[in-house]
Amino acid sequence: MSVNTAHGLPFLPGNTFRDITRSAFHRSQTLGYKNGYALPRRPTVGIGQQALLSEHLIQSEINQLLTQTPILGYGTATDRPPLDFIPAHVAYDKKVLRFYGYFQQEVHHSPDERYRVRPVEICYYVEDDSMCVMEPEVENSGLPQGKLLKRHRLPKGQQGELYHWKDLNVAMDLRVYGTVYRITHCDPFTQEFMESQGIVLNDPEPTPSDPYTCGRRKPQLTFITPSDYDGFRQFLTMDRKVLRFFALLDDSASLYGEKRPVVMQYYLVDDSLDIREVQQPNSGRDPFPLLLRRQRLPKNIKAAGQTFPSCVLEVSKHEVEEYYSPKDFRVGEELRLMGKCFLLYDCDEFTRKYYEEHHPDIVLKPLPVDENPQEDCKMVIPPYNGFGSLEDSVQNCLSLVPEPPKKDLIKLLENDHKVLRYAARLDSQSPQDEGRRFILSYFLANDMVSIFETSKRNSGIIGGKFLEKTRIPKPGSTINNPEYYSPADFAIGATVEVFRHRFVLTDADQYVLTYLESVSEQDHIPEQTLSSLRRALRPGGHADLNHTREQPSDPTADEGVPASS
Repeated sequence: MSVNTAHGLPFLPGNTFRDITRSAFHRSQTLGYKNGYALPRRPTVGIGQQALLSEHLIQSEINQLLTQTPILGYGTATDRPPLDFIPAHVAYDKKVLRFYGYFQQEVHHSPDERYRVRPVEICYYVEDDSMCVMEPEVENSGLPQGKLLKRHRLPKGQQGELYHWKDLNVAMDLRVYGTVYRITHCDPFTQEFMESQGIVLNDPEPTPSDPYTCGRRKPQLTFITPSDYDGFRQFLTMDRKVLRFFALLDDSASLYGEKRPVVMQYYLVDDSLDIREVQQPNSGRDPFPLLLRRQRLPKNIKAAGQTFPSCVLEVSKHEVEEYYSPKDFRVGEELRLMGKCFLLYDCDEFTRKYYEEHHPDIVLKPLPVDENPQEDCKMVIPPYNGFGSLEDSVQNCLSLVPEPPKKDLIKLLENDHKVLRYAARLDSQSPQDEGRRFILSYFLANDMVSIFETSKRNSGIIGGKFLEKTRIPKPGSTINNPEYYSPADFAIGATVEVFRHRFVLTDADQYVLTYLESVSEQDHIPEQTLSSLRRALRPGGHADLNHTREQPSDPTADEGVPASS
């Protein structure tokens, strides 16, 4: 707001007042364009359309300012033309002071680095005293780079002061929003501008290198004279030649330790070694394929410096003085590999011949090993518990995840819809069971039997299905190893016991005799069974079975049965 003072009063608190009705505070335009050219012009009014201070001067004061010239101590005074007025945003347009620097970013929770050095460019726009901070973008750096601080006037402190170009210099710290930027140098235009304004710049500083970037640089290539050893000749002569040793891993020093048998294989083609553990059945150990993978084992390693950690396992071939060779493996002696003790007690025949030819000075001393013979544990199937079929119960004992029992698919396809039907009567001492007639159907596809009772008028017994399709065990067979009825057991006049019910076969279908005669040699059908069927199936001799066909029959028994001749 504008502040007015009373005429003749000093500019002190209480002698001023503000115009609270004022609402315009904009500055008048001092730059215009005509036909694309910028034309500066002097302001005619002040801020908020107020009159300029020069308009309050009287004419005599204006004439005095125009005619008054400075008094020179020497020379003659010359009249100079008035300078053209140029606005600040025109005079300093596109003039940018550029400083170069860096800041350190702390890295937490990393054992490889503690901080990173990130270079930046600080641009100062003289036109409006604004600044911006930019970081050069590096491809695949993984860091958010580019413009870190957008262009605006940066605060200098907590009192509300702002940075000015007079506050900037080389080799100084610039603290902005809690980040300290170290200015190292500037470009030639900035140096010339600062020196023209009377500011002496400090000496430039080098930007420190980033330790993480230096650590990722590839080391300088070094050349090592190759060995004159002919590895190709070794490959051609020693390929597929392996020395095999039988040893015991002595782990008795540890808690619950024991001696475990292992097999060492030394490959002559590349002087490598692997160790395989001999798996014992039911040992309770995980079946690992290898105890030590195939590799060359160093025997002597060059001594490293005191500062080098001794727990590093990755050893290059240039640090190894000597590797294990066949002369180090002596049967009958102990060998220490990778901190473990192995007792070599024997080897194979090829290994003995190799040592006799190439190392005759090494004496092989096989040692006897006490081997505890293991008893063969046979799997005993528990007795049948009565739930489900016997085959389903056995599957629970054979595998952890039981599978359905396998079926004879060829038998199912060849004997599909083939049924042998017999007429039977119930052998019972009860007078109520007198005259009851049944049809016994034997299914050749799955060896199951179903029984159907024929209806008889005024008998008081409802006919229908007497027994579902199931396999019938013979009397006297055990539960765990049952013996089921087959077509060879169904002779005319024979007694069939079905779950404590006795049935006497009285007749059969003509298809039964035809089928049994065709398979008598393969299935070893007794001649007694065939003779009883021939006697019963003489002309007019199967009246009982024909009589039963007039009654309602079991639909499952007649399905797919060939017609009797």
